[in-house]
Order: sequence, then structure tokens, then C-alpha cells
Amino acid sequence: MEPLAPAHRGVSAMAPSIADNLAAVRDSIAEAAQAAGRDPQEVTLIAVSKTKPAAAVAQALAAGQRVFGENRVQEALGKIEAVPPGAEWHLVGHLQSNKARQVPGKFSTVHSLDSPRLALALQKQAAQAGVNLGVLIQLNLKGEASKGGVRDMAGLGALLQTVLDCPALSPRGLMTLPDPGYSEAETRRHFAEVRGLRDSLRAEFGLGPAFCELSMGMSHDFAWAIAEGATMVRIGTAIFGARP
Repeated sequence: MEPLAPAHRGVSAMAPSIADNLAAVRDSIAEAAQAAGRDPQEVTLIAVSKTKPAAAVAQALAAGQRVFGENRVQEALGKIEAVPPGAEWHLVGHLQSNKARQVPGKFSTVHSLDSPRLALALQKQAAQAGVNLGVLIQLNLKGEASKGGVRDMAGLGALLQTVLDCPALSPRGLMTLPDPGYSEAETRRHFAEVRGLRDSLRAEFGLGPAFCELSMGMSHDFAWAIAEGATMVRIGTAIFGARP
């Protein structure tokens, strides 16, 4: 199937609501999963609410969405306080080590772990807060300058070992962000490579089924990601509309 088209901008009597958009995205996720011979329940929808107001998040929460993603800690903290209880928050954007203290207790999962320094900072803060923090390692094996992430296999193995030595961190899997200019074939090849790396790491490090997550796929390519094994898709525009 084709990736879902972004929600239209503008306000009119016929404009779809956030609840309508969510229903359409969920239907598309189910369709993509079924086409790949997968159970749609295997795929977690993360509604990425960056730049959108707390009121928009509250509308999505009222429509049954539970997991939300934010790119920046400072922007997210205000929303976390303003949105009614029941939301689970994931940090999907780049995180600087000096902001690690603001994460434990607010976010359940960080998708963008990319260095041993950040892992140790999160370990220190999570331990002090008395919480366990889920982490995914972000990959950037193409070495794209505009993106964060681990850029080589030696660094990937070293970072995972660091995480395993941090008792307040739980390694959950991998995250990736392919170039939006890739063709379908290139994008799917990228996703398949990341899936293979997850499976190899699980075998090499003797990890259990908890190291299962593949956070990959956004509004324009989530159907391809699901076909290649994504367990988390990060969708913003198709739910909340275009960003400023």
C-alpha cells in the first residue's frame, strides 16, 4: 500500500478532526500489517506532537491515543504538565547529555541514544530518580551529517555494552531515520538492514525478547517500515496536520 497522505491544512466544516486522522492512521497501520502477514497489535503508534499545543495532544488522548513522541525536552515538559493523565511520553529527538536530568520520570523511553556519554548521564539521573528508563539506540550508518546516531558497527557494539552495564537503563531496540529522498526500494532496504542488526545484536549479546523494538517509519513511509518489521511508527503530520 502507499504511505498515508498528510492531513490537509486549513479549517472548514469538512476538515478532518484529530480523531478522524487517528482513525485513518490506525486503519492504514492495520492494513499494512495484514499485508505483511503481521498482527497489527505488534505495531505501536507513537503520535509525534512536536510544535503542536497541549490541546491537540488532549484531543488525541480523548480519541484513545496513549503514546506520544516529542523532539525537545523543554517543549515536552510543559505539555506533560498540561495534558490530562493517561499519556505515555517518548523522547524521539536528539538529547544533549546536559539535559539528561530532565528525562527520567517524565519519559518512559528515549529513542535517540547515540553515545556512551549520554547513556552514562541517563543512568546517573534515572538511578537518582529511582526509575527504569527504556532506551533505543539511534543508527546513522550512512553517516548523514544532519542526523544524530551511531555511525559504525564498532560504536554500536560499544554503546550497547555500555547500556547493558547501566542497571537503570533497559535496552529495547534500535531507531532509524532514513533519508526522505530515498525511493521505496532504498527505504525498505534500509529498514531491512536495521532489522537484521537488531537480530544480530540480540544473538551476539544474548539479549532476551525485551530487545525487540524497531522504531522506524513516519507519515510518508510507515507502511514500508511495517512491511520490514517496524514495531513502533512515529507519525505526526498525518495525525496533527502540517507543522509551521
